[in-house]
Amino acid sequence: MSAEAERKTENLPEWKEEEVGELTDFIDEYESVGVVSIAGIPSRQLQTMRRNLHGNAELRVSRNTLLHRALEAVDAGFEELTDYIEGQVGLIGTNDNPFGLFKELEASKSPAPISAGEVAPNDIVIPEGDTGVDPGPFVGELQQVGAAARIQDGSIHVTDDSVVAEEGEEVSADLANVLGELGMEPKEVGLDLRAVFADGVMFEPDELELDVEEYRTDVETAVARARNLSVNAVFPTDRTATTLLSKATGEAKSLGLQAAVESPDLADDLVSKADAQVRALAAQIDDEDALPEELRDVEAPVAGGATEEDADDESSDEEDTEAEPEDADEDEDDDDDSAGEGLGEMFG
Repeated sequence: MSAEAERKTENLPEWKEEEVGELTDFIDEYESVGVVSIAGIPSRQLQTMRRNLHGNAELRVSRNTLLHRALEAVDAGFEELTDYIEGQVGLIGTNDNPFGLFKELEASKSPAPISAGEVAPNDIVIPEGDTGVDPGPFVGELQQVGAAARIQDGSIHVTDDSVVAEEGEEVSADLANVLGELGMEPKEVGLDLRAVFADGVMFEPDELELDVEEYRTDVETAVARARNLSVNAVFPTDRTATTLLSKATGEAKSLGLQAAVESPDLADDLVSKADAQVRALAAQIDDEDALPEELRDVEAPVAGGATEEDADDESSDEEDTEAEPEDADEDEDDDDDSAGEGLGEMFG
C-alpha cells in the first residue's frame, strides 16, 4: 500500500479499513480487474448473475468511496480504474483475458421491460401486425404513444412499424404501460463493463468487441500467406520442409530429364523420351529403306506430345512444381524420407 493510501485510511472506522483491505486482496487475486455498472438490475437478478459467473469471474460490490481507496492502494496502475467509478458500480475480477471477460458479460445479458423515466437504449419500434388485444381503449393508448393502430378482424392491429421512442429519449409512463401490455422488452439487463485493467493496460468496451469470425479468417489468411512466403523464399520450417523437399524433387527430376542424367528414377522416362524423339525423326525421313523395319510407316507424334525436348521438359517441370506441393499437403509425414532419398539417388 502506498504512503498516500495509508494516510487516507488512517482515520477510517475499523469496518471500513477491513472492507478496503478485503477489496485490495480481491484486486490482487485476479489477473484482470474491471469496473461494471449494475444500475437498474433487480437484486434477485443480480444474485443470479453472481452465481452464473462463479468459476469464471467474481463480482464485488461496495461503496464507491471504498472502491476508490482500494484501487489507489494497489500498485501497478489500478488507480486508473477510479475514473470509471460513478453511479451504481462494482468490481469484477477474473483470470481470463479482457476479451474473454467482455464476451462472457455480453452473452449473459437478457432482455427486460423498460420502466417509466428510463432512457431508451435504442430506437423502440412497435412492429406491424396483430397485437392480439381485443378491441377497446388500448387502441387509443397505442395511438397516443405514436403507433399507427386500428381495429381490424376483431382485434387491434398496428398497421405500420412505428417508432415510439428514439434512442436517448426518456420513456414516459404511458409508453412503459403500452410496451408492458404488448410484452415487449426493449432493453438488455446485465453487467455493463466500463473498463478493465490487465497486464498494465487499460481496455474499454469498444476495444474489446471483436468479430470472432472475421478475426479467425484474418489469422487463417495470415498463416496461409506466411506458408507461401516460406515456400517461395525456400525458407524451411516444420510446416514447409516437406513441401520444399517435394518441390525440389520435382525440379531435380525435370533437370535430370533435360540433361539426360542416368538414374534409376529417370530410366523409364528417359527411354520413353528417347523413343518419342526417334519416332519423330523417323517420320521425317521419306526413304523407308534407310530405316529399320520397326520404324517404317511410323507417324509423327501428335503435336504437344513428348516429341519436342523443350516442350517435354517445360511440361514436366510445370506439372511437378504445381502438383507436388498439393500431394505433400495430403501426406506430409510420409513424404520426408522418400523426397530426400529421391534427390540422393538422382545426384549421388
